[in-house]
This record gives sequence, structure tokens and C-alpha cells, in this order.
Amino acid sequence: MKAIILVLVVVTTLPFCTYAKLNVVATTAEYGAIAREIGGDHVTVATLGKPTEDPHFVDAKPSFIMKLNRADVLIEGGAELETGWLPPLLDGGRNPKLDVGQPGRVQCATGVQMLEVPATLDRSKGDIHAAGNPHFMTDPVNGKIAAREVCESFCQLDSQSADYYRANLAKFTDRLDVKIAKWQKRLAPFHGKRIATYHNSWVYFGERFGLKIDLFLEA
Repeated sequence: MKAIILVLVVVTTLPFCTYAKLNVVATTAEYGAIAREIGGDHVTVATLGKPTEDPHFVDAKPSFIMKLNRADVLIEGGAELETGWLPPLLDGGRNPKLDVGQPGRVQCATGVQMLEVPATLDRSKGDIHAAGNPHFMTDPVNGKIAAREVCESFCQLDSQSADYYRANLAKFTDRLDVKIAKWQKRLAPFHGKRIATYHNSWVYFGERFGLKIDLFLEA
């Protein structure tokens, strides 16, 4: 009987789950994907915008307010990408963990060399972003910058698992470096070519791979 009690004591005190998963909300699919790569089984991730939605005009559902209220981390692009729909949701969520400047607020534009930063703001010219063109994730190198920002947030909020997050970051970066080299080789024959796009969302892609993009179907 004493042996059985001793076994029960040992079993019930084993660290079956020594961490509480971080509750992560990402504004769009690419940031949700990065969060899963870095966080692994230490995070749960919910994405607000669908991959088929324009990130400027995501359908802001009331259920998003509850998700933000319960979140430990919010990952957004920043640089006014989500400015048309995210602020009212954050106001309704009333979650101080997600305030700008807190480790739970990840703005992936931080650290990115922004392109098309306007010298002056003139809204009559259409879609003008004060911080520069917010579609920086079309350059895969900026994916590595976003991943570092996500990793830093996770490490601050869950310091016990910092080595785990940093190891995942290293694996992600290594895989992406291999892919970037392949993509550069594949696109090398098109260096210097002029292309047209629907919206001005591919300027970073063009800059990375040597394509000239100066014609847009949507002003």
C-alpha cells in the first residue's frame, strides 16, 4: 500500500505540462504561419483575416473582440496595413497586454527598411501610408525580420521557453535562406523586366528580385 501511494505521489508531481500556452492572435495568415513556426506547441494561434481578404479591408467581426480580449500576443504588420479595421476591435477588446510598447504587441514592420515613405502626405493622391508601403512581406527576407520580432515577444512573455523559441527561429531562418537562394536563381532570367500588378503591393518583391514594377491597375 505504501508503494502504491509513493507511485501516485511521484506521478501526480511529474511536470506533464510545465508551461501555459501563449494565446496568440495574428491579423493575417502570413503572421499566423510565422507564429506557429516560432511558437510550435507552446502557442495557440488564431488568425483574423482570411487569406482571400484584402488586409486593408478585413471583415471586422464582433467575435474578434473576444479573441483580442483573451490574447497574450497580437501580431500585426503595422505601418497602417490594418488601420482601417483593427483599432476599433482593440478598443472593444480592452486588453492592456496588447497596447503599443508592450511585449504582447508585435508590429512586424519594426526593423524593416520601408520603401515608398512619402516626403509629404497628400491624401488626394490616393492610398498613401505615412510609414511607407506596408506590403513588405512580399519580400521573403522581411519574413526573417518578422520572425525575429515574434520570437522576441515570445521570449519576453515566456522566458522559461526562450531557448525553444530561439531554436525554432534558427530552423525557420535556415529553411527560408535555402528557399530564397532557390527563388533568386529561378527569377534571375527575369532581372530587369517590367511587370504590371493589380495593386501596389509587390514593390518589395520587385526590389528583392530585380523587377521593375511601375504600372498598377488599381490606383
